[in-house]
Amino acid sequence: MSAERFEILRRSVFEAPVIMKGEYPYFIHPLSDGVPRQSAELLAAARDLIYENVNWNEIDLILGIEAMGIPLAAALCLKSGKPLVVGRKREYGLPGEAPIDQSTGYSKGAIFLNDIHEGDRVLVVDDVVSTGGTLLPILQAIDRINAVVADCWIVFEKGTGMDYVRSNGNWPLNSLVKLEMNGDKVVLLD
Repeated sequence: MSAERFEILRRSVFEAPVIMKGEYPYFIHPLSDGVPRQSAELLAAARDLIYENVNWNEIDLILGIEAMGIPLAAALCLKSGKPLVVGRKREYGLPGEAPIDQSTGYSKGAIFLNDIHEGDRVLVVDDVVSTGGTLLPILQAIDRINAVVADCWIVFEKGTGMDYVRSNGNWPLNSLVKLEMNGDKVVLLD
């Protein structure tokens, strides 16, 4: 990974405020929350770090997860020329729509996948995995559609959520920054 871009991303983590959602420590970062302001430099750093590590000949489609997977997926779409679909929190009722129950460390809801077809080779992009409660059901839904999770990139791997997802399947899972919360402090693990 480009050392300069990686350092931009790592440094930005220490500038992120932390709030508590009940017992759940939540860091507020431009790439995961849209506030504070997301600079072009920061978004480009994350985009380029992912772009350089994906075999684009093996990707047919980029899936960005609402909400904060969207800006990164759009940036990758523009750079790669690959089409983009969004896993939405809204049901459309389109033919082939795949509803997914998802539960995070602080909320429960549904995500709906559309326009992913059998045989599609999908790059999944999202901002954070904490518990795995969003990512795991999305990957399982892609499998049920008989599409292929060709690659998966998460900006922030927080805590043990990615390990939980890894223990439930054999998908190619990657992250840019591994971190954990120590009270109201963000600790980088790599």
